[in-house]
Amino acid sequence: MNAPAKFLFDLDFAAPTKAKAEPTISPEDHEAAIAAAEKRGYQKGLTAAEVQTRTQAERQTAAAFDRIAAAMGIAAAQLPAITTKLEADAVEVATAIARKLAPALIAEEPFAEIGALMSACLGELLSAPHVVVRVNEALYDLAREKLAAMAKARGFEGRLVVLGAADIPPGDCRIEWADGGLVRDRAEIEAAIDEAVTRYIDARRGGNG
Repeated sequence: MNAPAKFLFDLDFAAPTKAKAEPTISPEDHEAAIAAAEKRGYQKGLTAAEVQTRTQAERQTAAAFDRIAAAMGIAAAQLPAITTKLEADAVEVATAIARKLAPALIAEEPFAEIGALMSACLGELLSAPHVVVRVNEALYDLAREKLAAMAKARGFEGRLVVLGAADIPPGDCRIEWADGGLVRDRAEIEAAIDEAVTRYIDARRGGNG
């Protein structure tokens, strides 16, 4: 019977085992790795800051819109009173301007209002036997000439009498006929307008004060 074969080992267990070599990195690679890490950290911090800034801006914008909405609500509630006040102020200013302009316009065209009133009356007075028109004495000559031409043009066949009076302001007149008469008194007209304007303004401001 053959003897069993012997196992031969090439490895010498008595020989010392070599230590495993540690991985090494060059100084350049080390610096590059540090720079890359710093860059990533910086980028992450920048991104976080941007997100925080954007969030804060959105909150501030929302708060601003809330304040605007609140202000618009207040303005909408106050708008009727403001509009009413502006209307009253506008009427008051317009009246004051008209009061200032009226004397200047009358001084420039003193016969204009007299002629307009007489023209309106002649249509109703064609059958009147006579009509008397009293004007400021400084306008006597002008009024006599223009009123005579107006009466003729309108077909008035009665007697037209034009008189000058010192107590009648320029631009005012009195028209008289057998059955009645008309008076243009600027002072009375202004007083009536002032009263109407005052009532209007008091009503507008008082009702919304």
